[in-house]
Amino acid sequence: MPEMTTAAPSHLVSVRELFGLDTDLTVRAFREPVDHVPDIDPAYRFDHAVTTALLAGFGRNRRVMVQGLHGTGKSTHIEQVAARLNWPCVRVNLDGHLSRLDLIGRDAVVLREGKQVTEFQEGILPWALQRPVALILDEYDAGRPDVMFVIQRILERDGKLTLLDQNRVLSPHPAFRLFATANTVGLGNLNGLYHGAQRLNHAQIDRWNIVATLDHLPAEQEIDIVAARVPSLDDPVGRELIGSMVAVANLTRNGFRVGDLSTLMSPRTVITWAENIEIFRDPALAFRLSFVNKCDEAERPIVAEYFQRCFDAELDRSAMLATSVA
Repeated sequence: MPEMTTAAPSHLVSVRELFGLDTDLTVRAFREPVDHVPDIDPAYRFDHAVTTALLAGFGRNRRVMVQGLHGTGKSTHIEQVAARLNWPCVRVNLDGHLSRLDLIGRDAVVLREGKQVTEFQEGILPWALQRPVALILDEYDAGRPDVMFVIQRILERDGKLTLLDQNRVLSPHPAFRLFATANTVGLGNLNGLYHGAQRLNHAQIDRWNIVATLDHLPAEQEIDIVAARVPSLDDPVGRELIGSMVAVANLTRNGFRVGDLSTLMSPRTVITWAENIEIFRDPALAFRLSFVNKCDEAERPIVAEYFQRCFDAELDRSAMLATSVA
């Protein structure tokens, strides 16, 4: 794959052809993939509203935040848009261990001509800012306060970043883009579902030009995706089975929303369940090994009830406990 270019995107493409959306919009893209361009997932299905918001981010340099429950594919959605635009893309997870120095950079001792010298090593923020890169800030509402105030600088209209240690002011590359994913839009852990999520001040949130909400896919689209991933189930009987699996997944998602469950089934989990059915030839056993054993023991009877409602069959609790112990 060629190295990353420093040029701006110049290739005009049809949104209808690239993303399968019912619109006449066009957007500029790079002609060919280079380093850091994500791989295209041909089975991916795009949400119309979220894709339109992301294309405004790429095409008009808008700061876009995608909000939604975990497992809805927020980061993947941004990556798949970038993949089709041949736009280099880098993800940074704002976990509690990421520091200001990780973002900005730090002095490091290096060997030059046999001598140890100290020089500044750029962090991910100045590196990306100076290149045609889409930077995704994952788990945006879990970032530490010192990290968030660093990011706030590049959310200004001009997006310049001051490196105090270097006495330098960096201007963003014309094709630098900034995106974020979040569970709570800066509201913190109000309902107890997202431990570690921080409350963000309004000035921080107000600097994002667009906030899009991504929910789980409609059942028919999710069935299509699972069938594309597991072709052995892509027939009428297999699709009926997948339909029951997606129904179970939606029940876990509703249970998570109302606080009955502490975890939920993402589309990735449903695909894993389908793949395990290929191996074990038993939907119940594959379900236990793919999802049930990840659940809190006190919540497993609720999950078993979901399975019974969708498959009209009991999930053997003794076997469920046995696989858990094993």
